Amino acid sequence: MKTALSRSLALGLLLLAGNALAQSTPAQSLPEWEKLTPQQRDALIAPVRERWNSDPDDRPRMLEHAQRWKSMTPEQRRQARKGMRRFEGMNPHQREEARVLFLRMKDLPPEQRKKLRDDWKAMTPEQRRAWIQKNAPQDSRQAPPPLPPLPPR
Repeated sequence: MKTALSRSLALGLLLLAGNALAQSTPAQSLPEWEKLTPQQRDALIAPVRERWNSDPDDRPRMLEHAQRWKSMTPEQRRQARKGMRRFEGMNPHQREEARVLFLRMKDLPPEQRKKLRDDWKAMTPEQRRAWIQKNAPQDSRQAPPPLPPLPPR
């Protein structure tokens, strides 16, 4: 849970810094990295520097995430940003469901992923809740908090 949230926060902070820079200057006039002023570079990396310094245990994951991001195609990056925006708009219960589904689906072959998505869409809220509780990680580092009770019908 912490890692997914940390990833979202890191990417979000980086995107916010980039958005702030982009809003102050038209995109067409922004130079290559090497031609940015020290102030522009600092505006882009300050959020990452702050997280890097404040959480030494998270540094290996941050570095791995940066390397993975660099190797992504523009389309994969677009999809990642889209997913991050969707995740940010979710309530805590929806986020927990998304985390558990992601952790379960990430290692499945495509045909099993499709089946799980189809099964998920057909489930009632009670069935989804039971599935989440059954499939939530047992590792104490990733163990999600207990899910809130379902709202009355």
